Amino acid sequence: MGVADIARVLQRRFDEYVGALREMVDIDSGSFSPDGVNRMADICESRFEGLGWQVERIRPEPTEHGQLGDLVIGRSPGNDGPHVLIIGHTDTVFDDGTAAERPFSIEGESARGPGVSDMKSGLLLGFFALEALKELGLPIGSVTYFCNPDEEIGSPFSGPRIKELAGSSDVALVLESGRVDGSVVSQRKGVIDFTINIEGVAAHAGVEPELGRSALVEAAHLTLALTELNGRWPGVTVNVGTLSAGTRSNVVAERAHLVVDVRSPEGDTLDVAYAEIERICASPVTPDVLIEAVGRRWHRPMEKSEASQRLVDMARQIASEIGWDLVDSATGGASDACTTSAAGVPTMDGLGPIGGGDHGPLERIDLTSVVPRATLLAGIVARVSERGGV
Repeated sequence: MGVADIARVLQRRFDEYVGALREMVDIDSGSFSPDGVNRMADICESRFEGLGWQVERIRPEPTEHGQLGDLVIGRSPGNDGPHVLIIGHTDTVFDDGTAAERPFSIEGESARGPGVSDMKSGLLLGFFALEALKELGLPIGSVTYFCNPDEEIGSPFSGPRIKELAGSSDVALVLESGRVDGSVVSQRKGVIDFTINIEGVAAHAGVEPELGRSALVEAAHLTLALTELNGRWPGVTVNVGTLSAGTRSNVVAERAHLVVDVRSPEGDTLDVAYAEIERICASPVTPDVLIEAVGRRWHRPMEKSEASQRLVDMARQIASEIGWDLVDSATGGASDACTTSAAGVPTMDGLGPIGGGDHGPLERIDLTSVVPRATLLAGIVARVSERGGV
């Protein structure tokens, strides 16, 4: 495999990449904007057809929040050798109209716009890497490219399908953006989202306050107790993100509602933290107050296995062939890499262009990182095919 040849093809097509990225970023494709997500799905489907791949397009059933956009899955013609699963997502966190307010732009060596880093640049990079391999006649083998329409809301529709595909995969490569320091991601924290409802007893705050049982006061106690869990186990964080309670100042608050984010780098401590939050909620401080806590497990942690380390070592070797000293890192954010890793598949994430400012007005990518990182992705796919795995 000629890594330098891959880089030359990708460098020649760099301007084409930027033009295609502009088209993608200027599409509003928030998770609950099915028309925009489907325009992204059209682009993915067209590129798969250009590769000569089999394409499957699936319309999700409507959710309580409305219709989601289509899932698109491309499968390479070859089915020999190890199975590589590549994952990108077509949705963003932004509302309709954001692309018109701040469309794709280039400032020096940075490209900006909603979703440019998370993760339209990575999604597109996957296609360019595979197209370079096809142009050079290098091995692609058995590859499935999964274009997820609902990653930004925790992959409720796509997650089970990713897990199913992971069961028959030998390697998983996820195209979230590279870290600011240029590293790829080999470890991610798992996430549990708790919804907690507190029911107290309403009363007149001036006439008969003693008859009331304040859900708001109980929520304050609970917030402090949950916050004190931070640092109890290595790397575990607990954040009460929202708290709403009460109706007016002269009424003892009858109800309160909290949403809590819990993260851990290891599955065991994630489970322990889950159990401890349930224990705390089962013992309210205020008499006659009821607490209902429902934990929804978004993602298990992405933990580095021996096989994942071999995948990192392979990537380092490929990067060194184009003069790049690659390092890997851990991050607190979750992604679909957590699903494939939890299924026991050697997984690497952060393979997209170097990015930053995700989910905000300063979102950007480093354009100088596009060719090296597309070369790395193409090199990994080809080398896994050549070597029969990691």
